[in-house]
Amino acid sequence: MNDQTETLEFQAEARQLLQLMVHSIYSNKDVFLRELISNASDALDKLRLAALVDKDLAVDIDDLHVAIEVDREARTLTVRDNGVGMTRDEVVSVIGTIAKSGTAELLRQLREAKDAGASQELIGQFGVGFYAAFMVAEKVVLVTRRAGESGGTRWESDGGGTYTVATVDEAPQGTAVTLHLKPADAEDNLHDYTAEWTIREIVKRYSDFIAHPIRMAVQRTGEGDETSTETVTLNSMKALWARPRGEVEPAEYHEFYKHVSHDWADPLETIHMRGEGTFEYEALLFIPSHAPLDLFSPQGRRGVQLYVKRVFIMDDCDALMPNYLRFVKGVVDAHDLSLNISREILQQDRQIRAVRRRLVKKVLATVKEVKTGQPERYRTFWTEFGPAVKEGLIDDTDNRDTLLEILSVASTHDQAELTDLAGYVGRMKDGQTDIYYATGENRATIENSPHMEAFRAKGYEVLLLTDPVDEVWVEQVGSYDGRTLRSVAKGQVDLDTEEERTEAEAERERQRAEYADLLGWMGGVLTDSVKEVRLSTRLTTSPACVVGDAHDLTPTLEKMYRAMGHEVPKVKRILEVNPGHPLVAGLRKAHEQGGTEASLAETAELLYGMALLAEGGDLADPSRFARILADRLARTL
Repeated sequence: MNDQTETLEFQAEARQLLQLMVHSIYSNKDVFLRELISNASDALDKLRLAALVDKDLAVDIDDLHVAIEVDREARTLTVRDNGVGMTRDEVVSVIGTIAKSGTAELLRQLREAKDAGASQELIGQFGVGFYAAFMVAEKVVLVTRRAGESGGTRWESDGGGTYTVATVDEAPQGTAVTLHLKPADAEDNLHDYTAEWTIREIVKRYSDFIAHPIRMAVQRTGEGDETSTETVTLNSMKALWARPRGEVEPAEYHEFYKHVSHDWADPLETIHMRGEGTFEYEALLFIPSHAPLDLFSPQGRRGVQLYVKRVFIMDDCDALMPNYLRFVKGVVDAHDLSLNISREILQQDRQIRAVRRRLVKKVLATVKEVKTGQPERYRTFWTEFGPAVKEGLIDDTDNRDTLLEILSVASTHDQAELTDLAGYVGRMKDGQTDIYYATGENRATIENSPHMEAFRAKGYEVLLLTDPVDEVWVEQVGSYDGRTLRSVAKGQVDLDTEEERTEAEAERERQRAEYADLLGWMGGVLTDSVKEVRLSTRLTTSPACVVGDAHDLTPTLEKMYRAMGHEVPKVKRILEVNPGHPLVAGLRKAHEQGGTEASLAETAELLYGMALLAEGGDLADPSRFARILADRLARTL
């Protein structure tokens, strides 16, 4: 070893996660071996791919394998691969730092977790991989050399706040992780990780399907008590996706899912399919039971790996699954592609696009079946992935009808349960032609909005849409089952029957005549903020509300587009006032009697500001609004 040795501190988030492993909150410690073997398998796949891409890379890929080495006397266990290896910088960035989006949120949830079971589930959502070694080891040593480089790197830590990194002159290509195991528990013989049968059982249970041989040297006693050493292969290496569905046990599917996803929880659904004909492929896909922490991160990874004739080509293959299904994990093994096909060529390949269409339809059909036959599992799916799936209503017009059948949203019909659009249509009132919806930050804000008053009074059901994507998809979709999707906060509202409308028309004409001067004057006072002031047919108790024209952008969409860097003109909205409210009637009377112009204008400002606040909007000048309100309140004392 040379003198290039550094002692470094773990990143704060990495240190906290490491401590969770050192103190062993996860009861099933066996999975540490699965995680190390999975990492080794990934390194072997990456080397094979690197050799395909870079013909000048001088590496031997004829015997890619994982080796497990045990020293019972020293109580060490080593997992070694001859894969792609890591540079010194990669060791520091991969092991010393956790760059995953969502780390801070994970740690917050861990701190709030009520028990060890909840903590285990959260750790599983993160997929901490290498750190799992510290559940069973008091010290971990990693030696690695990047393929094509001459020198290697040695990393060592006892699970405390620091680790050492040193440059070594001699190191085999690949990575070796040596665990100095914690002292044996005399009462826990089931977890002796130096015992051959224990390692065999763990590999068989968790890693039997790994495509590369997992080897271990074992001692054999022959005649005359002579001992010899032989190397055995512990896994069958059968590609799970290539086996007939009836021959695969659910537990095998679950372990394979954990391998490809680095998740510790079982999947919600498994999809095993085969495509035949002009383009043959096998696919083994999984819908997770919970959303990854980076589901809405721009840097979030896709979950589908591409193989060609059992040879790993790439992970994170975005050509095989649309962005709105980015949470789907698994593999697709194509039979007729080139081994060195590029990501760019995949995007244009006609056969790959056909496979993608079939995969998407199968995933959506599976979700639809779950919705019909397993409502609890569907509820879990929609809670975790619904906001992402709704993105498909914007982009995937081919599958929009299926997505609308899968869709579930909150509504005023039931406080506890979501509804689908078919259920809403089935409950529509006689004579109702449109599907009404309201968007907002949360249910409470929407339900308390003035826009809801007429609908509540008439008993009309309203869909309550609170995800940011809802603002976009309802505009894109426009209708369902021949019925228009209409915002309660846009356009004119007329929920009266023909008889009610006839009876009310005379009264409305009288009110329009009475309020014509006031409305025109208010329009002038508020001209910088609104494009019109009119009488409302949607208000029953509030004095005013702000609405948009039927085709206007909503304030939320305006903000979204500006946040994305788009130049969007400011959209002026309409102020509707309630002629039956004492404040509006009093303002009309004061205006007719020649009240002080400044005072009346301030009242109009307050009326508009209250309408904005009531819908959860933002005031242009909060301090001015507060000052005017305080002055008015002081005069009443």
